[in-house]
Parts: sequence; structure tokens; C-alpha cells
Amino acid sequence: MTTHAGPSRRSMRLADQILRELALMLAEEIQDPRLELVTISGVRLNPDLSVATVLYTLHGDDERRKAAAQGLEKAKGFLRSHLSRALKMKSVPELRFKHDDFLETMVYGQPHA
Repeated sequence: MTTHAGPSRRSMRLADQILRELALMLAEEIQDPRLELVTISGVRLNPDLSVATVLYTLHGDDERRKAAAQGLEKAKGFLRSHLSRALKMKSVPELRFKHDDFLETMVYGQPHA
């Protein structure tokens, strides 16, 4: 049996399911205006699937980013409980949100400090 570095098929499938469910919830369930136009761009799971780093993008200045980060933190409990039901999982990974500046860096060059 060979071992390989990198995410397992189960991990990738779960990350994909989490991404789709969170995107759907943001579009249909969450009423927080701070989260309008926030797009989930990726989900990375740690090796034991206990933590999901959720990458998101949005257009706007630092103030808008701060507001979105606060909105996501506030919605975290609701999102996890909804994920538990949607994915039929007893133990849903802890959600950690991280702004994804990859596209901004590609389009505008290095982000401004």
C-alpha cells in the first residue's frame, strides 16, 4: 500500500460539500448585510478533519473586510449547526474564516499594506 502526501479523497469530498453548503447558506439563509457579496472560494481541512479553514472573497476596502469578518464570526455557530444537519454529521469541523486575497493579488498586484 502506498501513502501519499496531500488531502485524502474523503477530505476533499467533505471540503467540497462544506463549500457548497456554506455558499448556499450565505445566499439564502443569512440576512446579515455585512455578508452580502461574500463568496466562499475554498475550504481546507486539517488532517484529522477537526478544523475547516474557509476562504472567502469580497470586493471592498479594509472597513468592508473587517465588517464581513465580524459577520462571519457572528454567524459561525448557526453555520456549523446547519452544516451538521445538511451533511448529517455528528461532529462538524470547527470553522475558521480567512480572507482569500489570491484573486486581488493576481489582478492588482501585491495587496496594499
